[in-house]
Amino acid sequence: MLNRCDWCLGDDLYLQYHDLEWGVPIHDDQKLFEFLTLEGAQAGLSWLTVLRKRENYRLAFDRFDPQKIACYQADKINELMNNAGIIRNRLKITSAVKNAQAFLTVQERFGSFDRYIWGFTDGRTIHHKNRTIKDVPAETDISRIISKDMKKRGFTFVGPTIIYSQMQATGMVNDHVIDCYRYTELGGNSKNAVQVKGDYE
Repeated sequence: MLNRCDWCLGDDLYLQYHDLEWGVPIHDDQKLFEFLTLEGAQAGLSWLTVLRKRENYRLAFDRFDPQKIACYQADKINELMNNAGIIRNRLKITSAVKNAQAFLTVQERFGSFDRYIWGFTDGRTIHHKNRTIKDVPAETDISRIISKDMKKRGFTFVGPTIIYSQMQATGMVNDHVIDCYRYTELGGNSKNAVQVKGDYE
């Protein structure tokens, strides 16, 4: 039996996400926008709820193409509000549109969203040394800095907790507990790993 983070046990979808995606570094802009949208949709809900609706989101939101989503008008938003396959919250839906517009502006300014967002960690994954799930922070100094900067650039639903979840999901931080097999697979014990005990300094 492989040791895993406790939070993923008991549900096959969670288990698959934990084993194959959570903490894996992502540098594809459209994939980064997908997680930004899904993390915003999660606010106030469980991540498992969002995962179960993920395929519906992909269909409803044009495979998370920011260029298409940035052009959504009132009729499309009303259509999404009537889509039972997604989380029907008008603020979250309109946030996805605003974020797509801000996302395109960031791409134009920095060359890619990847270059912008990963610049906050100098392009490297930060490996925490968490012994239990209770040691995993809800937000950090870096997520607060990113949140503040993104809000200035017109993004919404990007509070420091949401941003930290984004960082975990896209591999900017490795928050697998140290005895989870994925912690080592993702480089947590490598000699060159950037390791942090507790919150960021």
